[in-house]
Amino acid sequence: MSRSGRPFQPLARIGGGPWQGQPPTWRAARPALIAAALKRAQSRPSGNWYVAAASAEVVGRRVTGRSVAGLEVVLWRDRQGQARAAPGACPHLGAPLCDSFVRDGTIVCHWHGLALEPSGHPGWEPYPAHDDGLLVWVRLDAVGGEEPSPAPSVPARPAPATSMAAVMTATGRCEPEDVVANRLDPWHGAWFHPHSFADLTVVEAPGPSAAQGTDTPDADASADRFLVDVSFRVRGRLGVPVRAEFTAPGPRTVVMRIVSGEGAGSVVETHATPLGDGEDGRPRTAVTEAVVAHSPRPGFTLVRRAAPLLRPAMRRTAARLWRDDLAYAERRYALRSKGRFPG
Repeated sequence: MSRSGRPFQPLARIGGGPWQGQPPTWRAARPALIAAALKRAQSRPSGNWYVAAASAEVVGRRVTGRSVAGLEVVLWRDRQGQARAAPGACPHLGAPLCDSFVRDGTIVCHWHGLALEPSGHPGWEPYPAHDDGLLVWVRLDAVGGEEPSPAPSVPARPAPATSMAAVMTATGRCEPEDVVANRLDPWHGAWFHPHSFADLTVVEAPGPSAAQGTDTPDADASADRFLVDVSFRVRGRLGVPVRAEFTAPGPRTVVMRIVSGEGAGSVVETHATPLGDGEDGRPRTAVTEAVVAHSPRPGFTLVRRAAPLLRPAMRRTAARLWRDDLAYAERRYALRSKGRFPG
């Protein structure tokens, strides 16, 4: 139901008038409230798990190389098709294993042919890995410094048989907290992304304790949510009005879930993975966004059949939003690193 108490329509006429004529949101977007929500998110455990790649990127005889928190990491699949992760340097003479190949579930170094089994090798100890069907995670205990968990906390998603998913990755010169802070500021949506959103109202925000910057984290992230009514712009004055909630179940993850309206149950997961410093000395962060679209409508079956054609468009839409939002996150980092960020 919308804020007025009427059901959301699948397609509706969105508000008119010039972009600069929409109601300002700066008073509601209080820096202390956003900072407190960020602090609470950062206090939640991750079990030392980091999103490293999309599941579809770890395939066949290819080794997938990644940098996570300054560490070289390689991903591949063993004989049973399970995702594996390990250090990216060969223990023999340090060859980059991301340039090597996989033979029968084993990495074979392209410098001297050393075969590295998933069970490990002297001086080369694989990392725990987890494939949730959409994303591949790696656990780095030496980096995370938390109590390790046997598996990452994967957000609830619609069943694969009734949904369609696409994964987009972008990189910014900032830290994960700057990405998470961006997502915990829903007030910027219609102002900063007028090409995608309109008629945005934050219906519910975290309570006074968050606004006051309490040090006590919520055990349940769903109790610390932002609830937003917004129209996803389709074309011109037409949009799809929905109600969505934003929660931060971990220090590097924010989940947007449509709770009412067209596509209820669909989720957008935003995962921020530190990569390490770039050549300019500034940190790099990978934003991995997983969009899982769902609809109970019978026609959605046809949409799912067209998934191979639609996924590129879904990725382009996510990439366009993140071109904006990474500029936001990078600006936040630049000010914060100089002690000039407000609040």
